[in-house]
Order: sequence, then C-alpha cells, then structure tokens
Amino acid sequence: MSDTTIDTATPPADRLTPLLFAIAIFTSASLVFVVQPMVTKLVLPMLGGSPSVWNTSMVFFQTALLAGYGYAHAVQKVGSIKLQVGIHLALLAAAALFLPLHINGWLGDPNPSAPIWWLLATLTLSVGAPFAVLSATAPLLQAWYARVRAGHPDGKNPYVLYAASNLGSFLALLSYPILIEPLTTLSGQRWGWTGGYGVFVLLVVALAMVVWSRRLDRSAEPAPLEKSAPIAWKEKGILILLAAAPSSLMLGVTTHLSTDVASAPFLWVIPLALYLLTFVIAFQNRPWIPLQYTLIIQAAVGALCVLLVAFRSANWGMAFGVNIIAFFFTTLMCHQLMAARRPAPDRLTEFYLLMSLGGVVGGAFTALVAPMIFNMVWEYPLVLVLVGLLRPWGKGRLDGQYIGTIVAAAAVAASPVLLSLWLDSNDSARATFHSMFPLGMAQLAMVMLVPAAICAFLARDRALVFTGILVMVALSSQWIARGYDWSHSERSFFGVMRIANVPDVRMGGDVHVMMHGTTLHGAQAQQGQNQCAPTLYYNVNTPIGQSALMVRGRGPAANIGVVGQGSGAMAAYKRAGDRMTFFEIDPMVDRLARDPKWFSYISECAEGPIETVLGDARLTLNQQPARSYDLLIIDAFSSDAVPTHLLTIEAIQGYLKLLKPNGVVLLHLSNRNLDITLPTLAAAQELGVPALHQLYIESGDMPSMAEASTEAVVLSPTAEGLADFARDRRWRTAAETSVRPWTDDYVNLFGALWRSQFPPAERPL
Repeated sequence: MSDTTIDTATPPADRLTPLLFAIAIFTSASLVFVVQPMVTKLVLPMLGGSPSVWNTSMVFFQTALLAGYGYAHAVQKVGSIKLQVGIHLALLAAAALFLPLHINGWLGDPNPSAPIWWLLATLTLSVGAPFAVLSATAPLLQAWYARVRAGHPDGKNPYVLYAASNLGSFLALLSYPILIEPLTTLSGQRWGWTGGYGVFVLLVVALAMVVWSRRLDRSAEPAPLEKSAPIAWKEKGILILLAAAPSSLMLGVTTHLSTDVASAPFLWVIPLALYLLTFVIAFQNRPWIPLQYTLIIQAAVGALCVLLVAFRSANWGMAFGVNIIAFFFTTLMCHQLMAARRPAPDRLTEFYLLMSLGGVVGGAFTALVAPMIFNMVWEYPLVLVLVGLLRPWGKGRLDGQYIGTIVAAAAVAASPVLLSLWLDSNDSARATFHSMFPLGMAQLAMVMLVPAAICAFLARDRALVFTGILVMVALSSQWIARGYDWSHSERSFFGVMRIANVPDVRMGGDVHVMMHGTTLHGAQAQQGQNQCAPTLYYNVNTPIGQSALMVRGRGPAANIGVVGQGSGAMAAYKRAGDRMTFFEIDPMVDRLARDPKWFSYISECAEGPIETVLGDARLTLNQQPARSYDLLIIDAFSSDAVPTHLLTIEAIQGYLKLLKPNGVVLLHLSNRNLDITLPTLAAAQELGVPALHQLYIESGDMPSMAEASTEAVVLSPTAEGLADFARDRRWRTAAETSVRPWTDDYVNLFGALWRSQFPPAERPL
C-alpha cells in the first residue's frame, strides 16, 4: 500500500487535526504580533516617542520574520517530517532561555547621533531568538499540514491556514491598545506572553504526536509532496514587489499620520493590523472583497489620497480616514494579486520566503533608506503613486479615449501651478484673487485637481496611464500646498525639522519659524527690539514664561534645566549669573538652534554660555546632581506628542529629586489630540506633592508668532516652592482626579485619546 493511500474510515482524532493546526497557527501568530508593540514600548524610554522608533523596530521584526521563514524553508529540505518536528521543538526550547522578554543593557545607552543600529542590535540580542522561531510557525505548520492531509481536499490548499494566522495577528494587535495596554502593566504583559509561549509549545508537542501517529504502519510517515515546476525569476521579482509596496506603505502611512495628523504611539498598530487583515481576505477561498471590486475601489481612494496627502488638514479625523482607507485597499490589491500567483503547496515555504523578503525590502526602504535620501517624508506619496504600476496594464495600443484623458488630466493638473506662478508675479491680481477666494490657493487648487483625479480613475485599466496622471496630480498638489516659504528642511531619525521665513511687520520684519510636523517649535524675529523676545509657548505671558520670571525673581542666580531645546527661545531668559542646560535628544535640533543663520537666542541673546546635553532626558537627567536645580522645564515634543515616559510617576520622582527644596518643575502639557493633564495631576496626587495648573489662552491682539495658548502644571517638593505661584490667580489648584496615574509599567494612551474627545467633568479648564 502506498504512503498516500487514504483510509476511508477516518478516526475521530483525525477529524480534530485541522482544528489543532489552526489553533496552533492562530496562537503563534497572536504571540508574534502582540509582542511587537509590547517590545517597542519597552525600548521607547531610551529613544523618546518618535515614530521612527516603531518603524525601525518594524524593520527588525520583518528581518526576523524573514529569518524565520528562511529557517522554515531550509528545514523542508529534511526529508523526515518527524525530524523536522524534533528540530523545531529543540529550537523552541532553546529560545525559551530568553524569557521573560526584556531589553538587555549589553550595548549600553544609545548614541543619539546613530540610534538606528543600536536599536536593531539591541532588539536582536533581546528578543530575536524567540521571535524568529515563532515566526517560522505559519509556513512550517502549513507545510506539515499539506503532507499530513495529503489526499484530503483541504490538504491541497494549505494557504487557507494563512488566513487563520493573520486573523490571530490582527486580533492580537487590535486588542493591545484597547484591552491589553489599558488593563495590564508591562510586567504583566511580559509574564502573560511567557505563559502564552508555554501553551504554544504544548500545542506543538500535540502536533508532534499527530505527525508521528499519521501512518498506516509503525514505520511509515507522510510522503513528501510531488514536485512542481520551479518559480521563474521574473515571477519571483513580481512577488517581491507585490510584498514590498504594502510594507513600505504601512510604515509610510504610520509616519505620515503619527507626525502630521495625530501623534499618538498607540495609533501605530492600526496600519499594521489592517495590513494583516488584508492577508486574511486575500488568502480566503472566497474573499469577502473580490479582486475586481478591490481594483475599482483602490483606483478611486488611491487617486483621492494622492490628491489630499500634500494638504495638511486641520480635520485630522478626515485625513486619518482617507489615508487609512487608501492604504487598506492598496495593500489588499497587492496581496490579492500576490495570492492569485501562489504556487503549488510544495513551493509554499519558498513563496512565503519571497513574500517576507519583499516585506524587508519595502520596510528597509521606508525606515532606513528614505530618511537618508529625502529631507521630508516623500517616500509615502512616492510609493502611493508608483504602486499604480502594479495594477493591470491592459493590452494593445492606446486609443483616442485614453490619449484624450491624458491630455485633459495634464491640462487640469498644470492649471493650479500656472495660476500660482502668475499670482506670485502679479500683486494686483493676487489681491483680487484673495478677495474672491478668502480660503486661499490651497483650497481652490484642491477643487481644481479633482477633475484630474477623476481622469486617473477613468484610466484605471491602464496602469501606466493611471500612474502617469497621479504623478502629475501629486507634483501639482505638493507645489500648491507647500505652505510656508521654507528656507531649510532637514531630516533625522527623530523627524523632519523645517525652518521658514515669515515676514511680519508687527514683529519688526522677518521671522524665522521652526516646525516639526504640524507643531511650531520656535520662532524668532530677525531684526529690531523683538529679536531677543521669547515667542510662542515661551512668551513672558505664558506659563513657561511666568515660571522663568518667578524663579529669576527669587535671586540673582538660578540653575535652570530645559528638556526639549527647539529654537532655544528659553535662552532669552538666561542672565549672567544663571546656569542653563538644555537636554535634547536630537543633535540636529541643537545644531540648528545654535546656527546664527537661523536662530540667535543661544548665540546672542543669552548672557553667557549654555550647555546642551544630548540623549533621552530620562537617561541624561539621572546623571545630574541631586538638589541642584531651581527650575526644570519638561517640554519635549515630537510634533504634537509628549513622550509618555517623561510623565510617569517614576519620571516625576526623578525630577523632584533634582530640585532644591523650593525648586519648581514645570510640565508643558499642550496637546491637540491627547489628554495628558489628568494622568500628570494623578501622579502628583499619588506622590503627595503640591501642584498647580494653568491653561493660558493667547489674547489674539499680538502678532501670530508672538505667543501661543499653553497648558502646564507646576510641582515642587514643598509648598514653599509654589508660594509665589499660588499668589498668582492664573495658577489654580486642580481637583482630585480618579484617572489612574501613568507609571513606567503602565500607560493608557487610548484613555488619553478618549478623554480628549469626550472631556470628563473633572478635567481642569
């Protein structure tokens, strides 16, 4: 009797085999993807809250996934499935030596000038082994399933189990910000994950028993699958590109949304979760969304997103929705095209290896290469446009209809640029235009470019035509929506920093403005009496300015520390007898702030030298002497997000230890999308230290760059430290809050977003 002969009297245990495989794959996928936000959260305190931390971590996880898939492909060369199972069990046991997961300190603290390689190496040494072994599970178990179930109908399509794998990944990722993070501590997450790993090992042991018992006599085992034709090199290249584009878009949309729309780290998991959901749909026997419908929807939302991506909308909900929908259907299109090209089951592990290689290529381009070659986040719109080349190309020569569409689209796309150039050269025409269109050129251009986007949609069956029209739309929209007259743009691991020149007669002439994402990090008048006047959040009227003046009024000399340098505006408060130190994570920011070509607060306005200490503030402040500061200002922004590890109970305890008995720490808490005030007040309440709160609203009578609305909380080790603040009616004692304070072991960002959208009664106004 042959190895593939099927016993028609299938035992009851055999009917449980598909379920056991599905549960094992589901469990491993859940563990693989819930660990990603958890481990990234563990490493964030060393590198601040930049989206680049997540993107670089994703490159590590994709590379580890590639290593796991490579191992799964290599182990298939072993003829005996029993030996394969034994090897995998041995590696699972070896990887368990790295549990519970933690970030080891073997490489010391990161160098802020070159954090990428430190991060990749630290993740490799800390979690690389268990992650790589677990990630091999999906292709490995599918290959085993195809052999164990040879002769059964479901054994001919083991790719269906990939849907179960990605469903587990999708649910795990969504549960992290909504359930796991708000309800458990990091310590609980680490030990819970360790327990899940143990359960998975038991499942693999159970599968081993199934594999070893799948024979008709005591010596036989499932036969190897019949060999199919090799995958052609051209086909391999197409598969890699189809995998690379969604991977690049996933990280690109994360950077775009986190920096320019809603800078909240827990939002980073949403693109990854949707990325995995597209795999679930693409590898179903009967997809929920057929490919022909995906192609139509992707053409529509892709063209709309290319049109809007250059325009920084104040309505972040709309911008978030459009970008996420476009990302989802573009990724789904690529994965469905890839699923349609999947080879026979004997090539399964090679197929997953190529897919994983594409993921690494796309991720590495966005996270590692793009920051070095682009001075802004160009990679996201670039890939969003070029992915159109992966659509169906059509056949035959272009007819008159397509040529007419191209000409019409080119004329429409060029018209806003031509109008803008004409207005720039004609003052009277520009004045007339602004009287007719008070919303400005950007809004009019958006309307004018809609017909061009419609032309792209009409040409959706011709990939080259479709992509060419989107290129024209993208270039035109980027030109019109350039916003300020940017004099300088530079990019580092921690983000894009831009400097613009904004003429303002009320400020004495030219004003240099520093911006990261959609947040202004400083502005300085370049001439006249306002040249050394601190502006925006640092104006003398804001809580930050008030604190500096109050502390200076206590004596002729003060020791002031400022976390977050920006344009260096706080240097304007430094007297000859004072000592001032900036704590800045990004060397690029320090260099720009000290360059008199852009800002002169440090070089000309400060009385005496000012030191800058580079590195994450939690690490560098630990090296400062205790009880030495009169004033500490915590003002570390990454676009509009405050690194959460700077607002925990442990962080605030560290600040208080650095203060003199009557010293003051000010926490700048202005944020458009997250309520970070109540957790901060809850931390002060937990520590039992006096705290005062102020929400300053700009008057509107001053020049636009002179001041900005600011929210802040001041703390001191003693009541005497806040006595002069308490006498100022602008500072108020906040009511006690029931919100749980943040700790190094617990942060609830989903709750912070919810409170921002639906403020509770206890929220101080």
